[in-house]
Order: sequence, then structure tokens, then C-alpha cells
Amino acid sequence: MESTTINTLDRARPWTKFYPKGVPTEINPDAYPSLAALIEDGCRRYADRPAYACMGKQITFAELEAQSKQFASFLQHELGLKPGDRVVVQMPNLLQYPIAMFGILRAGMTVVNTNPLYTPREMQHQFKDSGAKAIVILANFASNLEKIIAQTDIEHVVVTEIGDRLGFPKKQIVNAVVKYVKKLVPAYSLPGAISFNDALSRGSRQPMQPVSIKNTDLAFVQYTGGTTGVSKGAALTHRNIIANVEAQDAWMAPAGIPAGEGIIVAALPLYHVYALTTNALAALKSGSMNLLITNPRDLNAFIDDLKKYKVTAFTGLNTLYNGLLNHPRINEVDWSQLKVTSAGGMALQTSVADRWQKMTGNVPAEGYGLSETSPVLSSNPVDGTSRVGTIGVPWPSTDMKCVQDDGTEAPLGQPGEIWARGPQVFKGYYNRPDETAKVMEGEWFKTGDVGVQDADGFFKIVDRKKDMILVSGFNVYPNEIEEVVSQCPGVLEVACIGVPNEKSGETVKVFVVKKDPALSEEQVRGYCKENLTGYKVPKLVEFRTELPKSNVGKILRKPLRDEELAKTPTK
Repeated sequence: MESTTINTLDRARPWTKFYPKGVPTEINPDAYPSLAALIEDGCRRYADRPAYACMGKQITFAELEAQSKQFASFLQHELGLKPGDRVVVQMPNLLQYPIAMFGILRAGMTVVNTNPLYTPREMQHQFKDSGAKAIVILANFASNLEKIIAQTDIEHVVVTEIGDRLGFPKKQIVNAVVKYVKKLVPAYSLPGAISFNDALSRGSRQPMQPVSIKNTDLAFVQYTGGTTGVSKGAALTHRNIIANVEAQDAWMAPAGIPAGEGIIVAALPLYHVYALTTNALAALKSGSMNLLITNPRDLNAFIDDLKKYKVTAFTGLNTLYNGLLNHPRINEVDWSQLKVTSAGGMALQTSVADRWQKMTGNVPAEGYGLSETSPVLSSNPVDGTSRVGTIGVPWPSTDMKCVQDDGTEAPLGQPGEIWARGPQVFKGYYNRPDETAKVMEGEWFKTGDVGVQDADGFFKIVDRKKDMILVSGFNVYPNEIEEVVSQCPGVLEVACIGVPNEKSGETVKVFVVKKDPALSEEQVRGYCKENLTGYKVPKLVEFRTELPKSNVGKILRKPLRDEELAKTPTK
């Protein structure tokens, strides 16, 4: 194994010559002493500008600053929590989210972001693992908390309802419809629970107590998806996040969006690390308004929201863009001010990128990152020189390389596991030194993704190491198969996995959601035979009405693999 004590500047960085003019090769991860300082600076600098819009209601940065300070005071004085205590936030994109999150950070506490759609079992694991002492939860999911709270360390519960920050009379109307008409709030009993609005009121009675926060302190315990086993909490420091915010601010400058005038679509949930940093926290530097989309699966309502604003930036992933492109009303949206389309979370298919560019005039800039890296490691330039099909080049102060199984660096154009280092790389998994040791080699983080680097320094994801299919000794990467099948006429969505085969070890199977009801297996296989070498052609094609997806809409292969393995007879 090669030495890992190389200084960041010791490696050749061929990619920096493709940085747009004005983008620095290095950023300062110590630009702010803490995220609390970033929050206060951003909210004061853009005080009169709108910070968030949700369900027709806007709040300014000044209002966000005041309300998050009230929530911080509530945590300190009313609940008696101390700096370093973990507080869970469990809700979709609502105005309450940034208020609570920023309040927790300003009080020197640690945010534990949790998917509200988790089962009680998954909630119990994360709450117990993080040692959280308090939770802010949407009432719709409080019945799940009731089932497991006794098995956790949670002592304080703050419950909010969807309409709580929408003002009178919209608050009352929305909450009544959600609870009594749509019946989306199952009955629950959480004695001592406090309403979110009451928490702010009580917090306003006395000033927030300033706390000393170091940038090496823990800001977030960000749980990984857990698709390969029990989810682990990535321990992200204030410095990790500040590094990514600074890099994003520098990277986005060539787009030419004036400070304080951007409108960025936040359709991905803020509890996901992608939107957490690129939407919520980066907006504190740019002064952009986040358009919060509470339920992005309701595409009609989503398009209604998009029609109200001339958005300048959009963060999303392939399935989201694909869904919008196939909606009959999408041409009602005015895209004339769109300057940046950011794609991450999963591979951006060429067919989707081409259609998006044709519709909006904006070239999607695909990037790459993980929970463990706060999250962004690389991205395509946003000045129109994006190379579709790649994840771009490493961001300022970031190094990446592809490493072969023997520990040597892969030759250019040859696949290897992507390793990365930079100030955004996490300090390890929370209370899991054993798991941390598996993914760290000195200062290098081993991502588990297989990629290739070209001579210019642009990287391309080949696939997840664990998703690779082995057909008669040949490596088959599902991403490649999915890319080809997605371009077959009549295909809406596709997922590819390997299934056991006695002769070849594994065989390729694709699951397809039809756009054209007349699409047949023969057409899919025929298209693949024209575009793929023989051993890569799917031998099995199964049509589905939908594919399993993560909370952010990423297509999940693991449930499909599990289904297939369950069909395999045991010997």
C-alpha cells in the first residue's frame, strides 16, 4: 500500500486547468469559527431577503435568525440541554426545519437528521445509537415515536404540525385538513410533548445564551441509508460542512447569480445530506431563497410551485428530473432564469440530461458525494462546459484517485475504487471505530464506488463495488446497462441487478417501468443487443408498475436483489 502521508498539494491535479475562470484551487475551511457564526453572518447580511418559501408562505433571513435564536433559547433554558447534546429532527421540508436545525446548531448541540418515513425499528436504532436526548417530530409520525421512545434516551419531545408556521388562518385550515379530512395523523400519546409554536414562544422569554463552539465540534450525525446493513452515523464537524459550503460558493460563482437574488428549488429533503449542504447551508453564503417542496411526489402541486417563481438553480436527481420531463404540464414553467441544474444521488442518464437541456436551455452539472464527505467531492463546471456522463472534477482543496484491489493507483481510464481526501471528509462513524477503520486509509476515505479517471482529470462512476455483476468472469456494471436501457423507446425507468446462475455465476436482469404500454421484452433485449456486447445483454426482463426508491427518489437495487435471492432454492 502506498504511503498516505502525502500533502494535499503533492499530487498532480490535472483537473484544475478545467476550473472556470475565477474558481480557486483551494478554499479556507476555517473561514468561520463554526456554523453558528455562518448562520448569524448570513442572516444579518441578507436580513431583508426571503430565506425560505413553503406552501405560499415566505420568511426572511431576519425572521429565520430571530426564530432560530428563540428555539436555541428554548433548548437551553426550558429543556436544560447542554452543548454537545444530540437533538433529532424528523420531518419533511417545512419552514420549521431550518428554524429547528439552525437553533440546535446555534446552541452548540448536534443535529441528528432522520427520515420521517422510517419504521419504528429504524427510528429506535438511530435514536439509541446517537444517544439523542430530544426530538422535533412532525405529528404525522408521532405514533411511531410512541412505540419506541421508552427504548431510547429521548427525554424531550417537540411536536409540530404541517401548517404551524403558515400564519392565521392558513395554519388552522391546513392542520385541520391534514388531520381530519386526509386523516394523515394517527392517534398518539406522548405525555409532556410540547408544540413547536409553544417552544418558540417559551424561548422568546429570555435571550439565547452564547456558547463557545470549535469548528472541530460535532455538528451533524448523518446516518447513511443502511442499504447494506445497519445504518451508521457519519460524524460531520462544523469544519467539514463549512469546507463544503465555501467550495460550493466558489464553484457556483461562474453561474453569475447575484448574491441575495437566487431562488433555488429544494425538492430533496433537508434531512438528506445533499440538500442539507447544497440548499440549506450554502444559501447562507449566497443569500438565495430556498423554495421548499414538502411532497415532491405530488408533481401537479410541485409544478404549481415552480410556476410561481423564476428559479435560478435546481438541485435534484435523475428520477426527479425524469418525472418532471414526463409530466404533461411541465412546459407551463418559465425556465428563463435557470442558471444551474445540479444532479447527484444517482447516475444522471444521458437521455434525461439531453431532454432537460432541450427544455430549459441549461446543461445539468452532475456531481458526486457521500454522507461521509459532507457531501460533495466533485462536480462538473456550471459555466456550460459540463461533460454529461461524468461526475466532473474534484472540488477545490479536494483530491480523488482510483485504487485497484492490490492498493496501487489505477492507470488512467482503468477502473478502481475511488478514494478521496479533503477538509470535507468526516471524522469517522459515530461511536464506531471498527467501521471507521474499514473505510479510512490514513487521510484517504475509501468510497466503495468504482470509477475511472481520464487524462483531463474528469471522473466517471462505473458502479458501486458491491453492485458489480460477474458474468462468466467478466465485470458488468449495472449503471452501464441502465444507461442503455433508459434510451430504449418506451422505457420510463429501469433498474439492473445480477441474479445467480449455475453456468455463468450471475446473469443480468433488468426491471423496467413502461412509458409505452406496448413495449415488449423482445424490444428491450433487441435494443440491448444493438448497443451492448453479448455477455452484458439482459437475459431476463421483468416489467413493473414501479421500482423501489429511497426517500429522495433514488432507485434501489438491493430490494430487487433480495427478492431474487429469496426465489433461489437453498441447497
